[in-house]
Amino acid sequence: MAKKIFYIILALFALMQLFQPERNLSSENFKAELANFYEIPDTVETLLNNACYDCHSNNTDYPWFINVQPIGWYMQNKIDRGKNKLNFSNFGELNTKDAIDVLEDIQEAMKKNTMPLASYKWYNKEADLTIEQRDAIAEWALMLSKQISSDSTAALNKDAVLDTLN
Repeated sequence: MAKKIFYIILALFALMQLFQPERNLSSENFKAELANFYEIPDTVETLLNNACYDCHSNNTDYPWFINVQPIGWYMQNKIDRGKNKLNFSNFGELNTKDAIDVLEDIQEAMKKNTMPLASYKWYNKEADLTIEQRDAIAEWALMLSKQISSDSTAALNKDAVLDTLN
């Protein structure tokens, strides 16, 4: 009986592999990408790329085990939820209030060490940020938030940016 149950579980596991989640991959240049609108210091941009963009942009660098289900489904669900909360690829489409709210959320997440998720840091050691790195991201988010709130036109001329990207 135990052998039969084992083979049923094995067959179900094999069957699950046929159903792969849709991937968060795109080769297009996103017109509303954060960096197309605001100045990001190189050090902060590197930190955002290493620790944030996999779940908070339209392009994820997937680990090999995304192909193993149900792990892939779990990870894709986390990525989809992360993009719904904050998507750096669409940041330029946010109105002033929403942009400031997002930047305040970034500051809070850095101060409380709630992002990146522990499960992400487990396989991506670059995402395990030091206190200094967290402070750098939080300080950048604060400064950008102040810049946007004091002058919402502090962004590059959005029409000019969009025209050059078309």
